[in-house]
Amino acid sequence: MLKMYFRITGLILLLAMGLTACGLLSEPAAPVTTLEAIPLGNTATPAQAQPATQAPNPTDVPAATDVAVATDVPAATDIPAATDAPAAASDLTIYTIDGSNSQVSFQLDEVLRNQPNTVIGTTSDVAGEVGVNMNDLSTAQVGVIQINARSLLTDNNFRNRAIQNDILNTSAYELITFTPTAINGLPASASVGQTLNFTIDGDLTIRDVTQPVTFQVTATAASPTQITGSATATINRSDFNLTIPSVPNVANVTEEVQLTINFVANSG
Repeated sequence: MLKMYFRITGLILLLAMGLTACGLLSEPAAPVTTLEAIPLGNTATPAQAQPATQAPNPTDVPAATDVAVATDVPAATDIPAATDAPAAASDLTIYTIDGSNSQVSFQLDEVLRNQPNTVIGTTSDVAGEVGVNMNDLSTAQVGVIQINARSLLTDNNFRNRAIQNDILNTSAYELITFTPTAINGLPASASVGQTLNFTIDGDLTIRDVTQPVTFQVTATAASPTQITGSATATINRSDFNLTIPSVPNVANVTEEVQLTINFVANSG
């Protein structure tokens, strides 16, 4: 009887040590970064809605022999700064994502205790800016989208610890970022109440891995001062080196992860 007691105690200790090692018993790091939208004119990459408005390729620049006279070249002070492209700030209405009314989520499937299960994690800790001129959508811009990974929560505390401590390593990498590089599929203009479907290409960074990702976007100008919508993309865990730790009763976690941003962005 005593031997059985020690064996059971030993197994419990080994299990506890294993769970601690894979982060299931360790409290994850708390969020410390207060997210604020990165201004479009600073570090955000302008995203062109229409290919025709993109800057010419360097190979398309006329050779020096094609330039008539040196006096035809505008003075350096007359050349617009790179941060002014593709439209002057005064031409755009800036909409800032409202975290209190927006939500970022991930979704994937697993087998939990021999039953199919869908895992959904969410956070409202998201920030970003959008610049829009409704009369000329070719000048539309989307700034860097920031998400605080430390605030992502599912319906299970053990899973939350595994995600934050092991899978995302949020103690070292607090933020997930999406840096847009191009907007495709926008019409020339839009009006209040109109719903648009388009795509946004960009670079998604999770931990220390950056991969190109395309979001499918549906957006509506709900009013002159508000844009609402959702953006969805599907990524592969292996592309970002996101490995699921081996834990009891969990199996067959899907490779594909769906990312969704439901947003409300306000101007003024």
